[in-house]
Amino acid sequence: MAFAPALRRFTFTTHVTSSVGWLGAVFVFLALAAIGLTSQEERTVRGVYLVMAPAAWFVLVPLAHAALFSGVALSLGTPWGLIRHYWVALKLVITAFSTVILMIYMGTFRQMADLAADPVAELGLVRNPSPLLHAILALMLLLGATVLAIYKPFALTPYGTRQQMSAKSIASVPLPPMAAGEPRRRWEYVLWIAGLAILAAIIVSHLLSSGAHGH
Repeated sequence: MAFAPALRRFTFTTHVTSSVGWLGAVFVFLALAAIGLTSQEERTVRGVYLVMAPAAWFVLVPLAHAALFSGVALSLGTPWGLIRHYWVALKLVITAFSTVILMIYMGTFRQMADLAADPVAELGLVRNPSPLLHAILALMLLLGATVLAIYKPFALTPYGTRQQMSAKSIASVPLPPMAAGEPRRRWEYVLWIAGLAILAAIIVSHLLSSGAHGH
């Protein structure tokens, strides 16, 4: 099902904004991780690891989910398709993989925050190179996804090739007058918007509850 122009622009804007925001947030976490490893100020070091957990819940996680779901919706609602092009499928795999790893790593963020909050813990134990390594990995993956989105390399997948050939065959057959002039059903787009809104509400509710339990 193809999106109406207004809905397509909205979904595209959401996807671009969340993807760029996610990439920018990773740069910030990279800087925080570097500060945590190099700063000589104990309060600064502890503060870095304390702030990572809530910042990840309220910045990284929402942006990651928004980028993932808006990307899926955009692919399904446009001629690009979800698995018609290799670059789209690969970009989806990168985004989904990065989101899953992020959710798994949230437990590590919480453990580091608990350790940083312990005044008895030595500063050497509070310092942790793991956030720096994961931030570098995330940065590489997201930059790779960005390159795919801009350059759109590779050819059609076998499925996409079959779809293209089928579309050409159908296009060569004249359509009945009523079918050719049939208007789009607006209710389909309303359902898409409602579905995305419900999904967003579920994600926000999960994040708020998880963040509250984690702190």
